[in-house]
Amino acid sequence: MPHRCAAELCPRARADGSFHPPRCRRPRLSRPRRNPQLALCARADLDERPAMRAPNRLGARSAPAVIGGGVPSLRGLLSRWPRFMLMLCRTCAAVAGSGGCLSADERLATAPPATAAPVAVSGRAMGTSWSAKWLPASAALEPSAVARSLAATLERLERQFSTYRPDSELARFNRAHDTGWLAVSPELARVAHRAREISALTSGAFDPTIAPLLELWGFGPFPARDTWPTAAEIFAARARAGWARLEVRLDPPALRKADPRLAADFSSIAKGFAVDALSAWLAAHGATNHLVRLGGDLRAAGHGSGGHGWPVAIEQPVGGPSAPARIVVLANQALSTSGNTRNFIVLGGRRLGHLLDPRTGSPAAGPLASASVVATTCADSSALATGLFVLGADAGPALATRERLAALFLVGEGSAFDARPTPDFAARFSRGLPDLAARD
Repeated sequence: MPHRCAAELCPRARADGSFHPPRCRRPRLSRPRRNPQLALCARADLDERPAMRAPNRLGARSAPAVIGGGVPSLRGLLSRWPRFMLMLCRTCAAVAGSGGCLSADERLATAPPATAAPVAVSGRAMGTSWSAKWLPASAALEPSAVARSLAATLERLERQFSTYRPDSELARFNRAHDTGWLAVSPELARVAHRAREISALTSGAFDPTIAPLLELWGFGPFPARDTWPTAAEIFAARARAGWARLEVRLDPPALRKADPRLAADFSSIAKGFAVDALSAWLAAHGATNHLVRLGGDLRAAGHGSGGHGWPVAIEQPVGGPSAPARIVVLANQALSTSGNTRNFIVLGGRRLGHLLDPRTGSPAAGPLASASVVATTCADSSALATGLFVLGADAGPALATRERLAALFLVGEGSAFDARPTPDFAARFSRGLPDLAARD
């Protein structure tokens, strides 16, 4: 029996000096005095949330027990004496050993407090780093198993969308000189369908068929060049592109080229789609309070350890480590930032960013340093951030404002930037907390 248990075994002496067999001395049934310290500890464990009540399984006369807060009713527990004795012994031992607060393994609440530190895993995929963190209160997941499952999900998507792998599903589609319908996976069809919609919204500033232009300039999987492309080369590459020439069928999933020379590159939306897939996996396995990142794309679910959301930084668009330009708090939202600061080439002494303008065939130029978008899905935020950046410092904010997008534009160069939020971004994040009811 635990030390100081209320159900001690007490022998009774006979007149001849021998002892009766021991019997259990039951505790007195007078109303127990409230232990303020015990009540305070139980309340703190619930992070100031109202106590949850368990179904009444102790008989019709018993009061429902409170899970995680307060002391169970003695009158109700006594209706099932053995069960009560076990619970009372554990409670007394915990109170005696901890100065009034129940030990962690004896608490009635099965979930850890909401303030528990997140569990984190990370790795590399799709040419960049990824990470995922979740609160253990939302799911009891083994970190190494989660890391393997998330890595397997990214590997599967990379086999579909990669432009570096010659055996990927997208690479096979690009090599096919056929204008008929080609069967593809449902994921590839959905991404292509959404990419076409955002291409139309941005008037072609976002275009998933710019692979010929990327090849011309030496970006992505294509060999670098040391000379500036001629106007004729740019014109010829543009003639092989055009988002309207890519047709999509969702059921059954298939893609079709209006021009057999057309080649697609979904990098600007596929990474966001991959973040959505990782978020969906975590939610499906009980980790409903999490933050996922792949490169510069993030998606948050739940409200973080503080109950308000997950704080993330929009970085200053300068090379190397940089201070955050803005801290925002995401709750059930995605954030993506596009810019030309970290991925670039140098031709003829000029620094050229990797984000190309499909309308001109050349790298996007202008005073806009970065564009950040908050949306419901990371696929949307990623593609929209790319399209808005290509549109530039004037047309980008104009479109975002008209479409009521939550976007932040950093305009300038060097280390001096002017932050230009859209009205929806300013309204949602002006105080650092998102408007959870806001539309995306």
